[in-house]
Amino acid sequence: MLVSAQEMLTKAKAGKYAVGQFNINNMEWTKAILLTAQENNSPVILGVSEGAGKYMCGYNTVTAMVKGMIDTLGITVPVALHLDHGSYEGALKAMDDGFSSVMFDGSHYGIEENIEKTKEIIRLAAEKGISVEAEVGAIGGEEDGVVGGGEVADPDECKMIADLGVTMLAAGIGNIHGVYPENWQGLNFDVLAQIQEKTGTMPLVLHGGTGIPDEMVKKAITLGVSKVNVNTECQLAFAAATRKYIEDGKDKQGKGFDPRKLLAPGFEAIKATVKEKMELFGSINQA
Repeated sequence: MLVSAQEMLTKAKAGKYAVGQFNINNMEWTKAILLTAQENNSPVILGVSEGAGKYMCGYNTVTAMVKGMIDTLGITVPVALHLDHGSYEGALKAMDDGFSSVMFDGSHYGIEENIEKTKEIIRLAAEKGISVEAEVGAIGGEEDGVVGGGEVADPDECKMIADLGVTMLAAGIGNIHGVYPENWQGLNFDVLAQIQEKTGTMPLVLHGGTGIPDEMVKKAITLGVSKVNVNTECQLAFAAATRKYIEDGKDKQGKGFDPRKLLAPGFEAIKATVKEKMELFGSINQA
């Protein structure tokens, strides 16, 4: 059963750990993440970008796949199906198609327009028991067509959005999507501390979880981050394991070309990556 992310993130904030959002891109991703969450008794958030949703034949197809897997695999830990970096129209569509959580990314608007659109998404989501993530200050880099300049969030603007009743808040603190460059300056913990002070019990979200040093992630969690997003790291692990399988010639042995065999190493690599992140975030045995 899909649930809103509200309860799991409220518990994470109080318990000073974080729930991982792991983006899904196909059946292998979804199955690997769900099984890992169940095996480790961890709540989990399945993230779906608008591009990935389109690739997987639409939000209604994604919802049906996830619900089917939860039932067939006997998944009992809390699972939220969450739209990642959704447009206004995308958030409306995802809510209509059965997602239990949505992100409306209004960070590219001025704060007034961001507030007005976020208020409307919150109103519509509340009618269906759906959790809502908002964003202030753009996350740097590019993820699935969404490009951000990496602006550090204004703590006062964060409070304005938090006061609307949003479930969780993504605030730019120098984090970026994708692989971090060698000259990256690190997370701005001074700004994060100010945001935490102004937003109180609001669960905060750290996007761009791939490549941030473990100690920085742990410190961010102590400063109110209750959700950490991971996508690129799973993609890199999947690609590396699949590449090794092919370069080792295993696709030419017996029926090694069978996609169930060809994709199995990547599937296991995703599971290992997700478990490692759950250990880092502290979500194991928190379901």
